[in-house]
Amino acid sequence: MSDQRPLAMVTGGSSGIGFELAKQFARHGYDVALSGSSDRVHEAARSIEELGAQAYPFQADAATYDGVEGFWNFVAELGRPLDAAALNVGIGLGGAFMDTDLQDEFRLIDINVKGTVHMAKRVVQHMVPNGHGRILIVSSTSATTPTPYETVYGPSKAFGFSFAESLREELRDTGVTVTALLPGATDSDFHSNAGMDNTALGPGATKNDKVLVAQQGFEALLNDVDEVVGGDEETKQTREDNRTTPEPVKAHRQAELTRPRGD
Repeated sequence: MSDQRPLAMVTGGSSGIGFELAKQFARHGYDVALSGSSDRVHEAARSIEELGAQAYPFQADAATYDGVEGFWNFVAELGRPLDAAALNVGIGLGGAFMDTDLQDEFRLIDINVKGTVHMAKRVVQHMVPNGHGRILIVSSTSATTPTPYETVYGPSKAFGFSFAESLREELRDTGVTVTALLPGATDSDFHSNAGMDNTALGPGATKNDKVLVAQQGFEALLNDVDEVVGGDEETKQTREDNRTTPEPVKAHRQAELTRPRGD
């Protein structure tokens, strides 16, 4: 592929929303560097190349400094300006806080918070001197409500949302834009991987189409929108309702979705 094509990077790009974002970039003329925690990332890269793009897969543990730094160095060593970055990688953890493992909570924070800050630092320090670039930070509608039974996950996504909006203002007039994507519950392996099959968000639950969510995030990124809710009209309305609903009311409503059955 020609080096004249713009280059995008997607963290957590081997499955779910991240993979769909990678496909959006590929379909719109970008080459794509993508990371993943398993060798599935290489299969994802082959799918990206079937869309006519050059794909650069990198397997790493996003919970570690070396994993995040390794992917960034991999992208930098391509020797091409980075035009867009989707900071998508993130994990959930369901269950009552008193029962969940502390190390699992720390791992979530390492990926969702520390990893986002780490990669954003590298991306911003690359893009600003170049005078252009687009950054998408994938948060969640969980950023707009208390999240009982996901008691660390929700705050980690609230951090990501506030971080994106803050960074956007800092980078005003630099040529680098920042957009926050707030997906609702989406048809991916996210809830299963978070140990939430025994909740109202488990198998059989109605969820948003990950292709639609990725399209909405990509379009918002291109149009320099500060935030976009990923999902259907009901999901978007929930985000609007969350602006004015008291926190205890939202917490109780969310618990109905996330409480393990039998609790």
